[in-house]
Amino acid sequence: MTLRFISEIFRIRLHLSLRNVGLCRFAEKILRRNPKGGKKETNPGRPAQMTPNKTHIMDKITYRLVFNRKNRLNGHGTALVQVEAYMGRKRKYFTTNVYLTPRQWDARRRLVRNHPNAGALNRKLYAFMGNMERAELELWRHGRPVSLEALKAELEKGVQTGSFTDFFRGEAAAERLKSGTRRNHLSTLKQLTKFRKGLAFGELNAALVQEFEQFLLAEGLHVNTVAKHMTHLKRYVNLAEEKGLLENGESLFRHHRLKTVEGRHSYLTPDELALLERLWLPEEKERLRMVLDAFLFCCYAGLRYSDFTSLTPDNIATVDGRPWLIYRSVKTGVGVRLPLYLLFEGKALALLRKHERHLEHFFRLGHNSNVNKALRRITRLAGLKKDVTFHTARHTNATLLIYKGVNITTVQKLLGHKSVKTTQVYAQVMDMTLLSDLKKGGKSGHGTRTFLPATPETGTF
Repeated sequence: MTLRFISEIFRIRLHLSLRNVGLCRFAEKILRRNPKGGKKETNPGRPAQMTPNKTHIMDKITYRLVFNRKNRLNGHGTALVQVEAYMGRKRKYFTTNVYLTPRQWDARRRLVRNHPNAGALNRKLYAFMGNMERAELELWRHGRPVSLEALKAELEKGVQTGSFTDFFRGEAAAERLKSGTRRNHLSTLKQLTKFRKGLAFGELNAALVQEFEQFLLAEGLHVNTVAKHMTHLKRYVNLAEEKGLLENGESLFRHHRLKTVEGRHSYLTPDELALLERLWLPEEKERLRMVLDAFLFCCYAGLRYSDFTSLTPDNIATVDGRPWLIYRSVKTGVGVRLPLYLLFEGKALALLRKHERHLEHFFRLGHNSNVNKALRRITRLAGLKKDVTFHTARHTNATLLIYKGVNITTVQKLLGHKSVKTTQVYAQVMDMTLLSDLKKGGKSGHGTRTFLPATPETGTF
């Protein structure tokens, strides 16, 4: 048996293991044959035994995925997926750090199913087994004894010299994150890779954390955006420490303080909203018209972009003969019920009727960044110099409702906020409401005197 032949067999098994379990079993059959095409073993469940003067594969380790080996779920109703390594009537189990519910595991095919990230998790699991194959091959190549203990030591050695960025990418794919949150985490990974490609665990230290922060600031990112990226980095550093891949992870951020500034919530004043409502767009700008209508709808209904693009016609319900919008927030999971006929003189309903023949298309705007680019064109065409994003619609809705005197707890329910504290940021505009009331009642013996304009002027607070 030549080392070249052994390497080729390992290459075949590794290639197949990254596909599916059925092909892995086919590779196992190949491994049980000698290079001259001999018969397979009579007992396929055990590794081949060495026979003098005959060529066989020496003590090959076999692998398989097992789920919930202890037949016990944790407090979250999930159990661990492990890799069982078998050799010489001995077994050792290696954790994949992937936890699933029973309905998310296909025991027959040994694959993840019924999971929003099933594809990514399956790739991670079989890449994990592929890494074990490579570690075993390294033992063969260097002429070292192959055993389960030696395999474990080789894997641990690989972890210490492995890439933190690869770990970051794998965990971001495997974690049960909302799609928007995952994109945010991967944006941090993109910046980290730009800063230091192939960042190894051994390179992580407090000085590097400070250097990364300075790099982000030098890139011209807003201080709050930098803080977001640093928070994501800290999360994955702590995760690596929890999984035994990194020591003293907390010390990396011990002297680091996240710097943020209070954000400014941009919203449209009634006059600015009226400019967009009156904006005429020709037929050839149908895409812009669709984006504008969606933006105006959310100004009247207060939806986030993620909530609007998750709507279907089924979310439009009739309650006591009146049209309501009923949905569950993608971000918070809070149920929201909106009486559309009472909000902003029913303008949201008019937009729904306009697009009633193709509501599914109306609710599918495309990627948020492209929508925001379209909004910048729209606001320029309307003569607005303010920076507007799709989320400005939600701020506009809340601000104008409070400006009109709607109770803040009512606004909380309409926005789907879990806590009224989140809504209170909009209550600063209540001062404008009071001043507006003063204008209406500000009379003297010499007639009516105007103290301040009746609407907010700046549109930011």
